[in-house]
Amino acid sequence: METFWKKVALGTVTTLSAVTLVACGSNNAKKDSKEAGKDDKTLVVSAAGLSDYVKDNIEEFEKANDVKVEVLDADMFEKLEGLNLDGPAGTAPDVLIAPYDRIGSLAQTGQISEVKLIDDANYDETDKRQVTMDGKIYGAPAVIETLVMYYNKDLLSEAPKTFEELEGLSKDAKYNFADEAGKNTAFLAKWTDFYFAYGLISGYGGYVFGENGTDTKDLGLNKPESIEGIQYAVDWFQKVWPQGMLDVKSAGDFVSQSFTEGKTAAVISGPWDAASFKDAGVNYGVSKIPTLPNGKEYAPFAGGKGWIISSYSKKQDLAQKFLDWASSEEQQTKMYEKLGEIPANQVARQKAADTNNELTTAVIDVYANAVPMPNIPEMGEVWSGAENLMFDAASGNKSAKQSADDAVELIKQSIEQKHQ
Repeated sequence: METFWKKVALGTVTTLSAVTLVACGSNNAKKDSKEAGKDDKTLVVSAAGLSDYVKDNIEEFEKANDVKVEVLDADMFEKLEGLNLDGPAGTAPDVLIAPYDRIGSLAQTGQISEVKLIDDANYDETDKRQVTMDGKIYGAPAVIETLVMYYNKDLLSEAPKTFEELEGLSKDAKYNFADEAGKNTAFLAKWTDFYFAYGLISGYGGYVFGENGTDTKDLGLNKPESIEGIQYAVDWFQKVWPQGMLDVKSAGDFVSQSFTEGKTAAVISGPWDAASFKDAGVNYGVSKIPTLPNGKEYAPFAGGKGWIISSYSKKQDLAQKFLDWASSEEQQTKMYEKLGEIPANQVARQKAADTNNELTTAVIDVYANAVPMPNIPEMGEVWSGAENLMFDAASGNKSAKQSADDAVELIKQSIEQKHQ
């Protein structure tokens, strides 16, 4: 499943009903009664997709700290959603891995502890913003992730560097869509999806919330700059792309299928698609997303995961030691070598870049211009409020301005109703 859908899930999870949480917590308590490590010699770590790396390397930490680390490979979101009940029951993990945009809401509700970052990691401001809430640090950055461009090396000798080049490709008849006259699939992007479209809106100067994603009174999705970005996408939908690109549910599958079948030269997608493209036999390359027509960089959301400590844990000092260990250059490099997950530790990240792996380089290059996703609970209202933003404009149901104005008004109303 795409990481993006996980991001959407976590954006809305703060509004889950108490009934759902109770059920989740109850089930977790039953399953995890032995996981919490009643004794002082056991640290329970919910590592989700990083569990293989942790298990392979944890013996060193165990010996150094005279402790047993129990590594769980349970569903990440299940563990996070159950924390508010499992924690008080004494059955929650001591340490968990969490998406960056979930950390803020967990901090605000008092479910995770403030932590310290190791100096040797050389984190920059983007890294720190991902794990910060109200000026305090609540997580240790572990993995970075963002969108990239894939291109077919059998069709293109090099990666497109500008959107003007992509516009030129869209005039090449060999990419014409057979079922719709005048339509072309040389370049495709799932822009009906707000997560994918945000890099375009942001690159033109738009934004979600002001003050680095914290001022919910300042909504920037209907600013003139945002509307300019939306209109640029509308032109692709209306003048270039087949009608199927407007289908919110199936557009992603259309993009992937067209690319794997050699009917599309370049697409914008995430690292999660690399394996399926490889399995499909596509001779693909990965690159930075091309420069926008305004000369600015495409600026998608910065994402990834960080280590957090349950505020219910009675092993706070030991948990902090685990975060320090997992954040070190040595361990972050081992994580990359084992799993291909790109390190948040800047020293390890540079070592990963030095391997000249195209996907790694592309993620790092795009991440340099990416925008940390707001990690406040109000972001959940943005996902739902902006869900139809691009569709309404691209379908012609509304102008770009009207679509943006309506989305912002809906977001404002939802925030006032649920967060005031």
